Amino acid sequence: MTDVGDTERRARAALTRIAEPGDETVGRWLRQMGPVELLRALKGERDAPEGACEQKFAGLRLRAARQDTAADLAAVAAIGGRFLCPGDEEWPGQLDDLGDGRPIGLWVRGPANLRLWALRSVAVVGARACTDYGAHMAAVLGAGLADRGWTVVSGAAYGVDGATHRGALAADGATIAVLASGVDFAYPRGHTELIGRMAEQGLVIAELPPGDHPTRSRFILRNRVIAALTRGTVVVEAELRSGSLVTARRAMELGRFTMGMPGPVTSGLSAGVHQLLRGGATVVTDAAEVVELVGSIGELAPERRGPLLARDLLDPVAARVLEALPARGGADARQVARDSGTVGDVAQGKLFELQSLGFVQRSGGRWELVRTATATAGSR
Repeated sequence: MTDVGDTERRARAALTRIAEPGDETVGRWLRQMGPVELLRALKGERDAPEGACEQKFAGLRLRAARQDTAADLAAVAAIGGRFLCPGDEEWPGQLDDLGDGRPIGLWVRGPANLRLWALRSVAVVGARACTDYGAHMAAVLGAGLADRGWTVVSGAAYGVDGATHRGALAADGATIAVLASGVDFAYPRGHTELIGRMAEQGLVIAELPPGDHPTRSRFILRNRVIAALTRGTVVVEAELRSGSLVTARRAMELGRFTMGMPGPVTSGLSAGVHQLLRGGATVVTDAAEVVELVGSIGELAPERRGPLLARDLLDPVAARVLEALPARGGADARQVARDSGTVGDVAQGKLFELQSLGFVQRSGGRWELVRTATATAGSR
């Protein structure tokens, strides 16, 4: 694949200043006319697309009159960034699943190849005002995914997003921040240092040109890029009304894996996750379980088992004889044989085996549980 030409790149860069992210009407015009001709129409150099809403097109033309593509490209170059277009070698093809809502282009900061990093990536999103539990689990999940060679994608917000990015960076792993502003505009301001670190060690990407500020609607629209870019989305804490759930549901619509990390049922910050799980998302509790779901065949999470007790290793007859002994006091061999449904000689032999293993002891003519074995034997 070869990169797109300079004329198309400049036209797409200009259109990111004119159109809002995810505008499917503009996306349809773009598909029908191509970026160069659409930009000419918005500049008044040719007719508007057939059937275009006059009021909408007039509003876009006002924006087109104010845009300065050369300044935007110079601004991103000044911070070591670049502008990617569909058709570039570095363009992540999975974004094309968004159809007419596909980004017009992406402004990028960071040394890594976006397409290659996105091939093996997982989104981790969640509440901004998360609990200590949520922040801890997000950081552990980010570090665990990074340790396993997965790129961690999130939105650089406070709470779960920030904890996830920090976890990945702490593990010297790959992480991508998808912003709802220009790549030169750190938002939230408290994450200026974090976003700067990601621009150096990872990637920071945005649909909006340099200098553009985030708005409520842009945060929601940004989430579709997170969902489409990655193999799956994990939600760590979310209220019933949450942008994180928007990301997860969009991922589900796109056929991506959708996962939730459960929390206390008494917490409102877990209510949204639990609702998502009831709607078909998969429960995950750590990075290994996430990778088992989104990874290749054979990338299995370790089997979860309770502790192995010494009595678990007994053969069935010996276990039955041990169960026949009362929790308090003792019983003679004949009583044990009867209660265990075992022939007398066999029961006697098993009692001696159990004595050698430290489960029982003999007191006169009676057999009783050794005190340390009482808890494992159970009561009758």
